[in-house]
Amino acid sequence: MLQATPLGDGWILRHEGKPLPAAVPGCVHTDLLAAGVVPDPFLGRNETEVAWVGRRDWTYERDLDAASGAEQTDLVFDGLDTVAEVLLDGRLLGRTRNMHRSYRFDVTGLAGRLSVRFRSAYAEAEAVRDRLGERPAAYAEPFAYLRKMACSFGWDWGPTLVTAGIWRPVRLEHWSTARISRVRPLVTVEPGLGRVELAVDVERTRVEAPLTVEASAGGVRARAEVDGARGTVHLDVPSPRLWWPRGYGEQALYDVELTLLHGDEPLDVWRRRVGFRSVDLDRSPDAHGTGFTFVVNGERLFARGVNWIPDDVFPSRVTRDRYRERLGQAAEAGVDLVRVWGGGIYESEDFYDACDELGLMVWQDFPFACAAYPEEQPLRGEVEAEARENVVRLMPHPSLVLWNGNNENLWGFWDWGWEERLAGESWGEGYYLGVLPRVVAELDPTRPYTAGSPWSGSWERHPNDPAHGTHHSWEVWNREDYTRYRADVPRFTAEFGWQAPPAWATLRRALPGEVLAPDSPGMLHHQKAADGNGKLRRGLERHFAFPEGDFDRWHYLTQVNQARAVATGVEHWRSHWPVCAGTVLWQLNDCWPVTSWAAIDGDGRPKPLYFELRRLYADRLLTLRPEEGGLVLAAVNQGAGVWSVEVRLRRMSVDGAVLGEASVPVVAGRRAVGLVAVPRELVPAGAKEFLVADADGLRALRFPAPDREIPYPRPEFEVAVVPGGVRVTARTLVRDLLLQADRLDPDARADRGLVTLLPGEEVTIGVSGCKTPDPESARRALYCVEPAR
Repeated sequence: MLQATPLGDGWILRHEGKPLPAAVPGCVHTDLLAAGVVPDPFLGRNETEVAWVGRRDWTYERDLDAASGAEQTDLVFDGLDTVAEVLLDGRLLGRTRNMHRSYRFDVTGLAGRLSVRFRSAYAEAEAVRDRLGERPAAYAEPFAYLRKMACSFGWDWGPTLVTAGIWRPVRLEHWSTARISRVRPLVTVEPGLGRVELAVDVERTRVEAPLTVEASAGGVRARAEVDGARGTVHLDVPSPRLWWPRGYGEQALYDVELTLLHGDEPLDVWRRRVGFRSVDLDRSPDAHGTGFTFVVNGERLFARGVNWIPDDVFPSRVTRDRYRERLGQAAEAGVDLVRVWGGGIYESEDFYDACDELGLMVWQDFPFACAAYPEEQPLRGEVEAEARENVVRLMPHPSLVLWNGNNENLWGFWDWGWEERLAGESWGEGYYLGVLPRVVAELDPTRPYTAGSPWSGSWERHPNDPAHGTHHSWEVWNREDYTRYRADVPRFTAEFGWQAPPAWATLRRALPGEVLAPDSPGMLHHQKAADGNGKLRRGLERHFAFPEGDFDRWHYLTQVNQARAVATGVEHWRSHWPVCAGTVLWQLNDCWPVTSWAAIDGDGRPKPLYFELRRLYADRLLTLRPEEGGLVLAAVNQGAGVWSVEVRLRRMSVDGAVLGEASVPVVAGRRAVGLVAVPRELVPAGAKEFLVADADGLRALRFPAPDREIPYPRPEFEVAVVPGGVRVTARTLVRDLLLQADRLDPDARADRGLVTLLPGEEVTIGVSGCKTPDPESARRALYCVEPAR
């Protein structure tokens, strides 16, 4: 039977001729940090102090003894970052040049000093660029010239920390006669039957040995002979329970086990979990353009999504528990789809296992983003090899519902001046429209593929045409106010978002001792977007008087603006289901402490946006949609039953007077939207008025004027500390009340974000992670919108 020996211990990192203890999996930066050689690059402006690390070559070493009674012993690296030579006592075992692949070397009977020598990623990328010619990109760093996590070279939310190291596990595998080299599971479902077809590849030491494979799933067993290096075994599971996305049904998972046998002797075993479900992508043309609707088990879905970036710029630090926590936060916010963005990595099995269990659909980008990628060697062969490996590796996961060729590269070729600059040179089109769809069609025909995001489906249309396929909405934020979201109804909004700073305690940890201001040195260093602070300011000034010299108000108001911006888009687009079939927020998470578009900051603290997502992505949502000539009340129902409800409408003045009131019946069918015109006499007029809609514990608000024009009363409210939290009772209109619990204690968490209270209403905000605060401390941690000064 194949035996595996982990090789995580005993490694050293050579630094200036001296050995430093090395953690495997890990990387050079984390080893230097642990040894005290470099400061924490996440703090202050230390990032610049460690830039030299990415410019050097590095060597990892340990002793290796591959002696065993087995006929063959392989040295297996699940991931090497990135360009390396693997040597044993100076003898070359092999070379690597792809972070996204695994590597295997025959070391049978060998012993000695194992060395992994990493070449600087900069040096390699620049050499490839010099050889193949420069290609245009969104950033000046040379990330497109080698197969490595692009965002380690920096992004508009991430630091430039160019890594090297043994970033995934390494082991020895001892085996005799034969081993399983690959299993490709095709899982399909038809009425009353689940099918599992396991295509098995084997590697042999004895060509003549007769081999069989035996598999089991769901109480069904089957056996097949291996013909040479391949065999196929079929399992038919009667009446399987289906895997569903969260909110639509259970996440039924089945253990599959396949054993390679020589006679009755087991040689190797492969174990995975699968789920029975069908997935289709409806891209049919219709009266509105070309759709982009996920269909799972025959059910058409509005995808409530988030974009995922690597949760740490050093991915080896992301543990199974950390994946579980972050993805659990997504599920608790109502998310049912996670897009793994193309500037990162193919995540670990822990990520996809968690998505399987939580019912989170996964949209997987191939790792290409925001650049023209050469299609010549040495890159072309690496691209196909990594795609083949990772498509098969991820196939067992029922959560995986889409393969996507790239992020924004088709758009870039059309709109960003690339075509002229390229002058006929290759740029990646052959990957997205050739290599990758061919690999997916051959290996994983059960899942849809799309060439890119955004992509309209044809070069006959603009790649980012909102009426066709996927759309990225970045005119808003970059140039326009978030109210502009209401001007379009994209078929599927795959990226949109608005920036805000991280939580207060995250800033205090990341910028120790700094007098905080929007333009203080540390704040500017932890703002990576071009003109990011300028866009924050302009976006704020469209709605609020800018709080000059008051960092605390700036911090609060920018977080409010982020939540309101996202709410404007999601409410509008969800109310237009089924024309719009999904929103994928940019972004769920951060990889370090930074001002960004994330709902959860780099220390794992939720911003107000996170809690707003819980409302926006709930099965039922009320919204008031402005249309020419009035307002429309939309009752959005993602649930399986009809939603029939009486909605209480109140036209109010900001001083608390009710100017008009009515009860309006609304019916929203199963997974449908119910629309009712708001009576004209209830439509608020002028800056002093607003509309409130209440039903089934849900509330929608419509303020027709920007806050800087609204004559708010000075907010008055009472604060009481109660068991488990803080109770606030409003005496006036209190808009967007927020308890920043981390001001009470860095470990404290509140259970809700922004809440608007009418006069006489109260709310209890749960607080955990700290001792009971006194009322005055609690009051100081409370913020709300105030009258313009």
